[in-house]
Amino acid sequence: MAESNKVSIKVISQKGTCEAGHKVGDQWLVAEKTPEGLCIFAFSSLLPCITPLMYGGSFPWEKDPDRTAAVCPDPGNPVVFEIRRVRD
Repeated sequence: MAESNKVSIKVISQKGTCEAGHKVGDQWLVAEKTPEGLCIFAFSSLLPCITPLMYGGSFPWEKDPDRTAAVCPDPGNPVVFEIRRVRD
């Protein structure tokens, strides 16, 4: 398997009541394992953005191609996450 980059996930916006208790400022690091404490439903919606950053991809349409945002799948209580590649 190719060497992977670490990816940071951070809550940047939260409205309503998050059933998982996530709030602005919560942060996780993704490396070889799923991050403990991150809602599985949110993680499943973030994974398509995490994977490219882990393996050298980028988001060329973003101001910073090493960073993007994604939202959890609960439309009544949206939590917005910033996802960015961690440069060592």
